[in-house]
Formats: sequence, C-alpha cells, structure tokens
Amino acid sequence: MPSSQPLPPKENALFKRILKSYEQKQYKNGLKFAKQILSNPKFAEHGETLSMKGLTLNCMGRKEEAYEHVRRGLRNDLMSHVCWHVYGLLQRSDKKYDEAIKCYRNALKWDKDNVQILRDLSLLQIQMRDLEGYRDTRYSLLRLRPGQRASWIGFAMAYHLLHDYDNALQVLEDFRKTLTKSSYDYEQSELLLYMHQVMFEGGLYQKSLSHLQQFEDQICDKLSLMEARAQLYLKLDRLKEAEEEYRKLLKRNPDNRQYYFGLEEARGLTTEAEKLQLYAELRESFPRAALARRIPLNYASGEIFRILVDQYLRRALHKGAPPLFVDLRSLYTQPGKATVIEELLLGYIASLTKCERFDEQDVKDSPAEPASAILWTYYYLAQHYDFHKDSAKAMHYINLAIEHTPTLIELYVTKGRLYKHAGNPIEAYRCLDEAQSLDTADRYINSKCAKYMLRANLIDEAEMTCSKFTREGVSAMENLNEMQCMWFQTECAVAYQRMGQWGDSLKKCHEIERHFVEIIEDQFDFHTYCMRKMTLRAYVGLLRLEDVLRSHPFYFSAARCAIEVYLHLHDHPLRDEPTKEELQEASLPPVELKKLRAQQRKAAKRAELEKQEKLLQQQREQREREQREREQRDPHSHHQKRAHNQQDKEADAPPVDDLQPHKLARVEDPLEQAIKFLQPLQEWASNRIETHLLAFEVYLRKGKPLLMVQSVKRALKVDPDHPQLHSCLIRLHRFLTNGDLLSETVSHPAVAAVLNSETQPLFRDHQEAEQLNKEFLEQNSNSLPHLLQGAKMMCFLNPTRDAEAVSLVTRLSDAHQGVTVQSSKRFLIGAFITHPLEALTAISEIRHNDRRFSTCREPPTRFP
Repeated sequence: MPSSQPLPPKENALFKRILKSYEQKQYKNGLKFAKQILSNPKFAEHGETLSMKGLTLNCMGRKEEAYEHVRRGLRNDLMSHVCWHVYGLLQRSDKKYDEAIKCYRNALKWDKDNVQILRDLSLLQIQMRDLEGYRDTRYSLLRLRPGQRASWIGFAMAYHLLHDYDNALQVLEDFRKTLTKSSYDYEQSELLLYMHQVMFEGGLYQKSLSHLQQFEDQICDKLSLMEARAQLYLKLDRLKEAEEEYRKLLKRNPDNRQYYFGLEEARGLTTEAEKLQLYAELRESFPRAALARRIPLNYASGEIFRILVDQYLRRALHKGAPPLFVDLRSLYTQPGKATVIEELLLGYIASLTKCERFDEQDVKDSPAEPASAILWTYYYLAQHYDFHKDSAKAMHYINLAIEHTPTLIELYVTKGRLYKHAGNPIEAYRCLDEAQSLDTADRYINSKCAKYMLRANLIDEAEMTCSKFTREGVSAMENLNEMQCMWFQTECAVAYQRMGQWGDSLKKCHEIERHFVEIIEDQFDFHTYCMRKMTLRAYVGLLRLEDVLRSHPFYFSAARCAIEVYLHLHDHPLRDEPTKEELQEASLPPVELKKLRAQQRKAAKRAELEKQEKLLQQQREQREREQREREQRDPHSHHQKRAHNQQDKEADAPPVDDLQPHKLARVEDPLEQAIKFLQPLQEWASNRIETHLLAFEVYLRKGKPLLMVQSVKRALKVDPDHPQLHSCLIRLHRFLTNGDLLSETVSHPAVAAVLNSETQPLFRDHQEAEQLNKEFLEQNSNSLPHLLQGAKMMCFLNPTRDAEAVSLVTRLSDAHQGVTVQSSKRFLIGAFITHPLEALTAISEIRHNDRRFSTCREPPTRFP
C-alpha cells in the first residue's frame, strides 16, 4: 500500500537505505540517512522516517529517544502500516506482547496482505497462546504463500493445538501430496510421525495404524515406529500383534520399564501367578536385565517374595550397588515386605561375619563373598532403619560401615542424611563436609555439601564451597544466578527466611521468578526454527511443557517462601528509626546534602568492590591451596596447567542489580506482591493444599470474605483432614461474625446471602467458634498436629486459656500420633517462652516417641 506521506525519488532512496542499514545492523549509517531526510524542512515530520529512526535508536540502547521518535512518527502518520509495525516491534522488544499484537492488528488494517507483519503477529499469538487468532493468521499466510511448507505446517499445527484433529489431518495430507517421495528424508519422516501423533490424539487408531503401515519405508525413526505400532495394537485390542511388538522392543532394550508393562497388558495378565510366570520366562531370555528381576518383587508375596528378594539382594550386595535401597524403597509400602527384607539382611550380617557367605549352608557349594559384601549390607541396613525412624540402629550400622571402609564417600553422605532426619543440621553438614574433602573434584558431592550448609544457615560457607566449580573472576553467587542454579537459590531463600533477613530472601525468590520468565520468553526463538527444521513432535512437546512450566517444584518452593515473607512483612512491617547521621543530614542545606549523598554512594560502591575482591581472593587462595595439594599427590601434574592470564584474575565489576534487599523488604504493598506469586500457584499447583492455605492467609489480611471461602472450599477438596485447615475455618468464622468488620467488607446483600449459604456446611451449623473448636479437639484427641492447631485456636478465641492450650500439646502419651521432631518444632519455641517446664517435659516425651530425636546431641534451640 502506498504511504500517505510519499517521498520524492531522492528521499525515497535514502529511506530504502535506512531499511537496508537496519537489516544489516549498520545502525550509525541508518541514523545518518534518517538525518538527511529529516533535515529537509519539507520532511522534518515524516512519520515513517521518524519511526525507523526510533527503531534504530532502540537497537542502540537509547530506549527513551526511540519511544519518543516512534510515537511522534505515529502521530504524524496514523494510516501508515510501517509506523504501526515499528511501534509493535518496539513493544515486542520490551516483552509487552499484548500491546504489540494490537499494533500489528492496526498495521494490518492499512496493509492486510503484508507477509512480514502477519509472520510477526503469528509469533506473538502462539507465544501468548491466542490459538484462534493464530489459526486465522496462519490461514492468511497460507493463502499468500502456498508454496512455503512453513505455511502449511503452521496452519495444520494451529488446528492441532485447538484439538481440531480432522482439519489438521486434512491440511497435513494435502501438504504431503505436494511432496515427492525423494523430496526429504528425515524431515519427511518427522512429518509422517507427526501425522500419526495427530491421529493418535484424535482417537483415530485404525487410521493411524494404516498410515504407519503405508509409509513404513519412509520413516527413519524405527524405534518410534515400533513403539507407536505397539501402542496402537493395544488400543485396537490386537493383543497378539502387540505382544510380538513388545518382545521386539525388549530385545532392543531390556532395561525399559514401559516395555515390560506393555507386554503384561498385551498378555492380559491379572493374577500374581501369571505375572510371575511371565517374568520367569523373561529372566531366561534376558539374564542380565535387572528389571526382569526387580518388577516381580512388586507382585510376589509370601514365600515366593522371600525367595525372589533373597536372590535380588544377594546379587546386588555381591556386586556392590549403592542405590539398592532407593530401588527397593517402593516395596516398603506393601505390608510385610519390609520385615522380610530386614530379616534377610540381619541373617546376611550374621553369616558374613561368621563364614563370609550369605548363608552358612553355602560354605561347601560357593566361594567366599568379597569383603565389600558386608559393607554394602551395613549401608543398606542404615538406610532401612532410617526409613523406619530408628536413628539409633541406623547410626550403629553406618558407623560399622565407616569402620570397615573409612574412605567411602557414600557412607558419609548417608550419615549426614541420618543427622538431617534427626533434626541436627550442623552435624549433617559436618558429615557432608568430610565426604566432600575425600573427593574435591566431585561436583555432586560439592553441591550436596553446599545444600547441607544452607540447611544449617551457613550461606557464606556454601557459596565458598560452590565457588570451586564456578567461573573465576566472578562471585559464586552471581555465577550461580547466571547459570539458573535454582536449587541453590531456593535453599538460600529459605535460609535467609529462617535467619530473618527478609530482603535477601525476597531477592532470591525474585531471581527464581525471573528465571521462569526467561525460560518462557526463550521459547520465542523456537517458533520459526522448529517448523523450519520439521521437529514438529518436539515442538508440540515444548509448547505443552511451557504451558505448565510454573507447576515445577522449584517455582512452588520459591513462591511459597516469597508469600510467607510478604505475609510476615505485612504483619510486622520494618520501621527504620532515624540514626544520628540521618538527623544531621536533615539539617544540611540542599547543596551540601547532594555532595554528601554522592560521597556515600561512592563509599558504598567502594565497599562493595572491596567485599567482592576479598571474596574472590579467598576463592583464588582456596583454588591455589587445592592445586598445591594435587601437585603433592602427583608431582607431574603441575606441568599440565600453569599460571592463568592476569585478566582472568581480575575481578569483574559487579553487575547493576535492581533487586535491592533493603527496598524489597520495605515494599509498600506486600499483599499485592504476594498475590503475584500466588496466582500462578492457584492455576498450576491447585492440587497442593499449601496453595489454598496460603491464599486464605492473603485474602484474610485483605478482607476478602468470598475469596476466603473459595480458598477453604478448594482446600477441603484436596485434603479435608489437614490440621491447618481447621485454623482457617475458625478464623473465617470469627471474621464473619465480627459485625463491624463484616459490614465494611460486605456492602451488597447478595454477597451476604452467598456467604451465608456457603459457610453453613463448613461450620456444620455451629453458631459459636468455641463449640466448633471443642468438637475438633475431641475428634482428634490422639493427633499432635491437630491438637496443635486446636490449641492455637483456643488461645486465639480466648487468650486467658493459654495454660490449658499448652497442656494439650505437652502432656503426651504413647497413644498420640504424629509425635515427631518435625511436627514438634512448630510449638516448642512458643512453649519455652510461656511455659518452659511443660516444654521440657514435652521434649522428653518426644524423645521417647520418636527415636530419631535421640541422635541429636542437644535439643534444638532454633527452628524454621
């Protein structure tokens, strides 16, 4: 479409050179040509030239000037598709995708067949998951460019994502017919497999099977072909063919668990005897396959289980398999199997000690077991008793293992885990530190040690430990943030929260939030790449992964920590009392105050640089010390790597970071910030009751009764017996019965009617909260977690009954359930403060009920 402000030939040639300079990233030349046009008084306000100048300035990092020029150009030429397109590109560079889509749509009003604008619009629509708009845009591109395969693939994929499988298949089939058999190899194979995926998801199993049989010769991925065919045979109840296909797959890979389950389904096995017979045959066919021996343990019972698990344990202990307990841990949920395993292992210990065999009857028939057999038996028993919360026996066996082989790293890692479960993070960290010292080149042990340090609130030590594997010249904390090491940042956030450093904790939570934002934005690069390279199945998987990305445990942990910190900051806002220096500054004239501020900024920057340099110097000294130790062990190794460049030794300047802990901890609206973290959890982690409990806490403080009721009802669907849910009900009852507060919150009678109808089933027609709490305590008189919540609500409803409430959770007996160190951490601090004698009595009873606690050297004095 011709411009509404046409340029004469000379200026038009300059404008084309601006476009070419932009495409070639020659931004200075582009600005020079734009200046030549705009210096002419006749074209000083030429809209498209101003817009292109703004776009060029944006690429040079001059964002404010860029927006000024683009908006000025758009005002001068509202009917130019170039101006609207450029404004959309500017919005897209700032991640304002919704605004960019509006700009592209306005551009299409003046040039509806502009292919470049349509392509840019389609990318934003798939990024924002506007699937219906994406379908329409891809149709326009197909109509304009039917000779490009990306036009066909994009249009078909739009239908696929909208679950319109028939139209998607029709488009793909029309596109396939345009191809010759030798047009592609792997790309055509991927297209055929993608067509199968669409048919399979659409329930067209017979059609998909015929499709695979027809194009079998053109499919290069034979493994995917066999797996797809086996699944289709099962769906079509053609069990004989499915069995043959799964047996072929097992010959290719007998260590794939899904192939065994598929074979079971193909054989139609339901009883224990049938399944055990099948696996007996498979053990003969695949004698080296571990799964053929492991899976039958899930089905066997009685004496057959004892025989099979005995064979499995002996084989693994003879060979030396550290993850044996992790492999068999799922069996512990089945009644009686853990007891059988324990009896066998204790028998192994006795026999190995006596005659170096697993059974005394094998003395004549079999050679002696290796010395490591008893070591791995000790190792397994330590984990076995730790699983059953018997830390005394677990510690006994892990110490026997360490006495047997004091240089085995796995033993110290497990010992640290025992201390962690017993509630002693300091001893746990010391064990991991000893394990790490045995092999300083093992990154896994290094990371594990750092994690245990963070659990013990030793953040600086953890950073120093991680610095052995981070980039030199940059602090470990910065480098871990660059590498998106979210486990470290999550543990840091929780550690800072325990230590009461709220700003630092929020900084880590926001860093993790940024990582997820970056991951979502990074998919933008794949929208064109995947269709161009025909990796269609992987592309669909990527889109579906990105849709549920924030359901990842890393995000949940960070969001929960951030919400809890913001709730604390709302309840206990930080107040900065003026210091003597601040009082003196208040009396200074503006000129002197400005100079003082500049000096303070320079001093703070200099102190930060000195801190960074000191930390980097410590890291360098530690690396040099380890290098000297390695050279002492191997005198010839120092010739391989000598001095580093001086440039590598120099500390990089710290990057500008807008996440300042001081400002984060003093945010004006902590509840609004908490909701930003809460909303993704409500959408993607709604199956976790913690999400709805946190939502209730936020909405209670905001005074939103309808949202409070909604959170409680959602929590009841997830876990109606959760103890913390009772405290939410009591506080909701008190909030709704507080007439003054409710009258301010509920102004419409319809809202009051909804609240009345929805809360009656929740409160079970109890008019008084005290009666509801009393009934809860009577129903859960033997559960410590429930008693704890009931006692809290007793004090909440009537503060004068605090002594009675403390007695509920300190006078325990063997009949009480849930008496563990972890559950007891929640109330011991408060009990020490108000009733120390009862708290000490409770500690002794906890020691009696939870054998883990006996391994702690002293009662914990600080709890999270």
